[in-house]
Amino acid sequence: QVQLVESGGGLMQAGGSLRLSCVASGRSFGSYIMGWFRQAPGKVREFVGAINWSGSSLRYADSVKGRFTISRDNAKNTVYLQMNSLKPEDTAVYYCARSRLPYNSRWPTTEADIGSWGQGTQVTVSS
Repeated sequence: QVQLVESGGGLMQAGGSLRLSCVASGRSFGSYIMGWFRQAPGKVREFVGAINWSGSSLRYADSVKGRFTISRDNAKNTVYLQMNSLKPEDTAVYYCARSRLPYNSRWPTTEADIGSWGQGTQVTVSS
C-alpha cells in the first residue's frame, strides 16, 4: 500500500501563495496519475486538479484554473500544488491522491477513481 504524505499547508492572506508537496512511498510513482482534492467545512470533498504520469497533461477544476498549477518530479516521488491568488473560498483540507489504476486513461475526478489518499493538510485563507 502506497503512503502519501502532504506538507506545506498553513495560514495565508487572500491574494497570497502557498505550495503544497506530496511525497509518495514505493517504486511505481511514475506509473500513476496524481491528483489533488480538497474538502471545505460542511462540504463534500471535491476535485482540484490532476497530472498524468509523465507530467505532460493536466486537468483542473474550473474554480482553480489559472490560479493553481500542478507539477511532479518522478525522480523524487513528489507531486506539487502551487496555489496563487488565494481566495477565502480556497480554505479547506487539501488531499493528495493517487489514481486507482496505473496508466489510467480516465482522469480521477471523483473519489471512486482514487486508490490512495494522503492524510490531508489544512489551508486557511483569510480575507
